[in-house]
Amino acid sequence: MGSEIHYRGCPLCEAMCGLEVEHDGQRVQRIRGDARDPLSEGYVCPKGTQLGALHDDPDRVRAPLRRRGSEWEEIGWDQALDEAASILHRAQTQHGKSAVASYLGNPNVHNYGAMLYGPDFLRTLGSRNRFSATSVDQLPHMLAAYLMFGHQLLMPVPDVDHTDYMVILGANPEVSNGSIMSAPNMKGRLSGIRDRGGEVVVFDPRKTQTAAHASAHHFIRPGTDAHLLASIARELLRLSAGTPSPYASYLRGLNDLERMLAPWTPAAAARVTGVDAAVIEAVARKLYTEERAVCYGRLGVCVQAFGATCGWLLNVINVLSRNLDAPGGAMFALPAFDIIGGPRALGLGRGSFGRWKSRVRGLPEFGGELPAATLAEELDTPGEGQIRALITIAGNPVLSTPNGRRLERALTSLDGMVSVDFYLNETTRHADLILPPTSPLEHGHYDVAFHALAIRNTARYSPPLFSPGPNQRHDWQILSGLESRLLASRGAPTRARAEAHGRRLLQPEGILSLGLHGGPYGLRGDARDVQGRRVSMKRLKRAPHGVDLGPLRPCLPERLGRRSGGARYIDLCPDVLCADLERLEADRGRPARAPEELVLIGRRELRSNNSWMHNIPRLTSGTPRCLLKMHPDDAAVRGLAADDWVQVRSRVGEVAVRLELDDAIMPGVVSLPHGYGHGRDGVRLSVATQLEGASANDLTDESVVDAVSGNAVLSGVPVDIRRADATAAVARPPQGA
Repeated sequence: MGSEIHYRGCPLCEAMCGLEVEHDGQRVQRIRGDARDPLSEGYVCPKGTQLGALHDDPDRVRAPLRRRGSEWEEIGWDQALDEAASILHRAQTQHGKSAVASYLGNPNVHNYGAMLYGPDFLRTLGSRNRFSATSVDQLPHMLAAYLMFGHQLLMPVPDVDHTDYMVILGANPEVSNGSIMSAPNMKGRLSGIRDRGGEVVVFDPRKTQTAAHASAHHFIRPGTDAHLLASIARELLRLSAGTPSPYASYLRGLNDLERMLAPWTPAAAARVTGVDAAVIEAVARKLYTEERAVCYGRLGVCVQAFGATCGWLLNVINVLSRNLDAPGGAMFALPAFDIIGGPRALGLGRGSFGRWKSRVRGLPEFGGELPAATLAEELDTPGEGQIRALITIAGNPVLSTPNGRRLERALTSLDGMVSVDFYLNETTRHADLILPPTSPLEHGHYDVAFHALAIRNTARYSPPLFSPGPNQRHDWQILSGLESRLLASRGAPTRARAEAHGRRLLQPEGILSLGLHGGPYGLRGDARDVQGRRVSMKRLKRAPHGVDLGPLRPCLPERLGRRSGGARYIDLCPDVLCADLERLEADRGRPARAPEELVLIGRRELRSNNSWMHNIPRLTSGTPRCLLKMHPDDAAVRGLAADDWVQVRSRVGEVAVRLELDDAIMPGVVSLPHGYGHGRDGVRLSVATQLEGASANDLTDESVVDAVSGNAVLSGVPVDIRRADATAAVARPPQGA
């Protein structure tokens, strides 16, 4: 058989790059960027080119595994699903529905089958102990969107292709290709701003790849972004005094801001942040006077003690500078499959906040989930309501949530655990059953979530490239099988079981077709693509490169979520966020950090955004990447040199890593990437377990969270660093849990 070409979207990160896959039968030969994709235009990062290596990975689990002590045995699907449902049902029968917890990892949001079937499974499970990667990531942005705009997914994205002035905090989009901003080839797009005479200004504790190519970079002390944002907002209020707001007819709370933000003068913010007051004033002035400008913040502003306040103030700044819902500013996407404003049965709920709290610490629910920072204590703290069983779906919380060692120990005490995953990793090794889904090349693909966060409206459906083997199941089939068995074990009414059966008959492609039909570009919608045509499943199947729906367009107030009474408005001063300014004001008076003190931040790598990518040889070859970056001056004070092995200690743990000296990092700050530390007993990742490095989340502290949202604080962690002795200087962490 000769080579054939298959086109599809990349499911590995938020950028949604189009791929051109050259294959010969069941073997991928080469993957390149799809030059005809309307969003990525031929760009692809190294991750996307390795989808074939992921598919062929000999370590990928392809049949259900049942644990027997330290050994694993393959079993059939019917037996595996029966036993998995029995584990969950038994725990709920004996201890109540919330005795079973769930944890959903990042890959779920890249899998439209899991996205469309996961919510029904979780509703059937009926537990309040739901956790996900959301609360170690973007939860503050979602909370701000829910409180301000009326829907948790109404997160504005920078109209980067048309802006002339972009301010970036806590983000490295040249490496991430956007985040809560799906934007392939951000390096080229940021260069485009400068090429048309615009400016890119970056505030970051590290001179990142983005900062290195920006018009200006300013160091900022980790965890102080909210002070900077409050000061910029205060200056914008001063500059706009007496000028009517373009949002006046649907804006509430503007008159309260001036009084609340009065203490955050540029001089006061400078003392806390380390950013010069003149810089703060200049940035605010430029945001206000530039016709097309935008302020953007990402992970670094979320995973700190004032994450929710940062998310709120970013939106406030774009409102006050008149750049919200305006070309070149912060705009809202209009996806063809509209999970925000489309048919209610096919969308995601507008959100919720604080309907219940976690048992041990009282952290608030958001969108039906509790913060992941409380998962370990809910597992290992005895008493009424203790979690007794767990199901993980495409997640590795041992490496991705704070104080992973505590969670790892807690997993050993469970009555039962089920994992839907195709790797035997640091988390799933504790499961009783591993239920492996198909690979990304064996099922269809549509970006249900990220089209709602893209910098241009497009739509693309990718059919499966390869047919799954006879002993394989898709994610949605696994979840559906578990759901139907749980319903049957509870003696559920025939109607409930019939509904579950109906969803299985419809399958994800059918649900997608219904959503497109009822969406804004469908038969009932008014929007059209750039050719003036509607969008349907039939149309997408005839357009392997995708369909261009055009640039972002102003859409307020119609796009805002409906509040009680049906009103649509922007709440500029949500009570819970305004109240947090008292905590932020108290933080202004904290003592300055002593010169000998260090704090830890993370960093993003182009070749990695999930721990499981570390098992792909081409993405992990070359120079070790899990090195601790430190400024040469900090190293000299401690008598350390490049390539020294050092012991990094925090309140919760310690790791041994190798040192890299880098004057691009702010003095007093050190940096370690996420997702490493694979050398645990029983892990079947033959490439990853040989990598040098340790888990940064063996240092992060689960007791420290954003007080408003409960989001984990993963940045600005106080650490002590000293030279490691000979026994500690090893590439792998201590073996075992």
